Amino acid sequence: MIQLYNIILFQPLLNLLVWLYNMIGDIGVAIIIVTILIRFVLLPLSLKSMKSQQSLQGLQPKMDEIKNKFKDDKQKQSEELMKFYKENKINPMSSCLPLLVQLPIIFALYGVFQKGLQNSSMDLLYSFVSKPESINPMLFGLVSMTTPNLILAIIAGLLQFVQSWMVFSKQKKTSDKMAGMLGKQMTYFMPVMTVFIAMSLPAGLAIYWITTTLFAIAQQYIMTKKTGVSGVTAA
Repeated sequence: MIQLYNIILFQPLLNLLVWLYNMIGDIGVAIIIVTILIRFVLLPLSLKSMKSQQSLQGLQPKMDEIKNKFKDDKQKQSEELMKFYKENKINPMSSCLPLLVQLPIIFALYGVFQKGLQNSSMDLLYSFVSKPESINPMLFGLVSMTTPNLILAIIAGLLQFVQSWMVFSKQKKTSDKMAGMLGKQMTYFMPVMTVFIAMSLPAGLAIYWITTTLFAIAQQYIMTKKTGVSGVTAA
């Protein structure tokens, strides 16, 4: 299983990073380019998720009616909601899929930043990727990508707040207290968690998080302008 993980994720990401580093000479910029490439690969999945969320928003009043009608019978409420989802061809979990797909990539990047850029891992390079004499871990000669950085962690948290605020501040009010509570947690709790997590990991991951969140914010803004529907998360 570990060998399969290395072949599918760790080794390709390591080779792509080193190849870009050989071309550009800055590992931080290479991380930003890799992140943007990953986002474009996941774009069809992310757009599908956003359209599913838009459909859910349009049907929210009907779902609220069902929840109110069967509020004293949770089992019946669940059955009616599942029936409603099936009739309208909705998968309420589809919005989580892009995030779940990204998790193995984040773990692989963490492995690359922790040990992949050391000389001992250069044997994993493909034959067509030149082995650099050494890799300078600095972004623009200022910030090391292999050690934690508090400023980058705070920026990642702030951008997470902006993205969450764009979604939940404009969502229509719903009778679902759980959904409202989840929205508040995503807006205020997740940015704090992002800072604490990012400040304990190599700064390369914070750069990945900053880049991927900026991409998501731009994607969300464009979709909102295009469709006129706000409150949709770009995962």
